[in-house]
Amino acid sequence: MENPHVLAIPYPAQGHVLPLMDLALCLVRHGIRVTFVNSEFDHKRVTESLSGEENVVPDRMQLVSIPDGLESWEDRNDLGKLTLSIFEVMPGNLEALIQKINQSDSDKVTCIVADESMGWALEIAKKMGIGAVAFWPASATQLAQKFSIPKLIDDGIISCTGSVLKNQMVKLSPNIPEMKPEHFLWACFNDLELQKIAFQTLCKTNVTVKLADWLICNTSDELEAATFTLFPQMLPIGPLLASNRLGKSVGSFWPEDSDCLAWLGKQPVQSVIYVAFGSFTIIDPTQFRELALGLELTNMPFLWVVRQDLTAETDNAYPKGFKDQIQGRGRVANWVPQQQVLSHPSVACFLSHCGWNSTIEGLSNGVPFLCWPYFADQFLNQSYICDVWKIGLGFERDANGIIPREEIKNKIEQLLTVGDYKQRAFDLKAKVMNSVKENGSSGKNFNNLVQWIKDDKEQ
Repeated sequence: MENPHVLAIPYPAQGHVLPLMDLALCLVRHGIRVTFVNSEFDHKRVTESLSGEENVVPDRMQLVSIPDGLESWEDRNDLGKLTLSIFEVMPGNLEALIQKINQSDSDKVTCIVADESMGWALEIAKKMGIGAVAFWPASATQLAQKFSIPKLIDDGIISCTGSVLKNQMVKLSPNIPEMKPEHFLWACFNDLELQKIAFQTLCKTNVTVKLADWLICNTSDELEAATFTLFPQMLPIGPLLASNRLGKSVGSFWPEDSDCLAWLGKQPVQSVIYVAFGSFTIIDPTQFRELALGLELTNMPFLWVVRQDLTAETDNAYPKGFKDQIQGRGRVANWVPQQQVLSHPSVACFLSHCGWNSTIEGLSNGVPFLCWPYFADQFLNQSYICDVWKIGLGFERDANGIIPREEIKNKIEQLLTVGDYKQRAFDLKAKVMNSVKENGSSGKNFNNLVQWIKDDKEQ
């Protein structure tokens, strides 16, 4: 008798690897074997970030890699080049890997769980006669936007090549937040060639997703009910991390500064501003200095995650004397175990780029937000946070497009002292935590998925 064996493959970016890893760990906990397939480049980063850690990868999980087609020195932030290379090189490598695994009688791959953006992997699943699950790691509404491309073309909002024809606000349904066409997934790139590649890829994956036996999303019916009414084939199984508090993350690209947790433990309850912009955001040096000075002006303790490439010449970007001024009150780290930070009782609020993973992690811990979106779906997530769930505030920019230090200080004070942001965040946390329980909407969907994976291998 074969055991259920899932092969999981994310799109090679930090914001895609982490939620699929959360899903993989949940499957392992339910007795399913998982082979997690990163690109060679990302696999090296993940394993290096775990160096010195023992027993982090569970027994039923194996971390493996295949090439993405780029040389080790080439820039993975060149998304056009990376995406074209993935589609050209990875399918053959994945098929070869599955054939190699399947040489074992007892260990054959019985199901592929692929990031929806890697639709070619669903084609391989169908070709090899095994189960196919598409996983969408961002908000369901962002996926709904992608599925609505034919309607957006019919309505004359975009051309058949994705160019924005009418720069008017778009509403997919009465209860879904409005979207600006310039923030559409493909339209947010400045490079026209990259826009074209992104749009063509999204259209391709709109076709390949139809091959999936399941289409699952890392969200909750409580968060995006109107979207699930519009596209009932999407099934929420999240927030995954709410049912997967396993401590150490396995999918991080950078070593985590766990010492910050001890520092948080020395701060008063509900006193710390947590500031983090994810793995992709770049901040102008002038804006970086204003943010630093805004944090200094609050006189509150803060934990600020500053990636080495967050701004140009990061080490020299701080205002003169900043590090001396904030000594003992502020802590700067390269990368942190974010789920553990956000669940810490000392954290009062989250100043965030509003990536979906960060959004889910914050609201699952009842933390109110200050929204600083940078890219793509982050603007839509801000709309949910500020206008729908009402658990956060956005910033106003000046005539030069900069968020000034006084605005930063004032909005932090407003969030923490005016209105019921914290109470609403707490109430929302209770709802989403209920959704992942056995009898909750996400919990039921997840348990049905697990049962299907276990039953499917017997077909």
